[in-house]
Amino acid sequence: MTDTSTGQGSNLFARRMFRWAAIYGVIVLTPMYLTPLPVQGAEVFLGFVGLALVFQAMFWIISGDPVRYRSLMPVAVAEKLVFGLPALVLFAKGATPVPVAVFAGIDLLLGLGFFIAWRRTVAA
Repeated sequence: MTDTSTGQGSNLFARRMFRWAAIYGVIVLTPMYLTPLPVQGAEVFLGFVGLALVFQAMFWIISGDPVRYRSLMPVAVAEKLVFGLPALVLFAKGATPVPVAVFAGIDLLLGLGFFIAWRRTVAA
């Protein structure tokens, strides 16, 4: 049983949410370095992958001490929204394929989990 008066249950949720998101992100993003680069915009593609991997490191750090790094959680939510929302809008307009929409949906679910973790984590 968790002690909700001290926030231990919510901290465990935040720890797990951010840890699993970091692991998932590294697994999904790292192979993108091995895909053929686009003819135009290779630097944008590689910059996207690199910056996204930096955020996976941030998620891992947050998972280590959610109370201490609670102030970074809204940034994590924003990171998920800035890809997820535009990608779904583009999908709705027929401008991007189904796999992109699937990953966008996963990102939005992770963003929701990050938001819940932020709201449930007791501020230091």
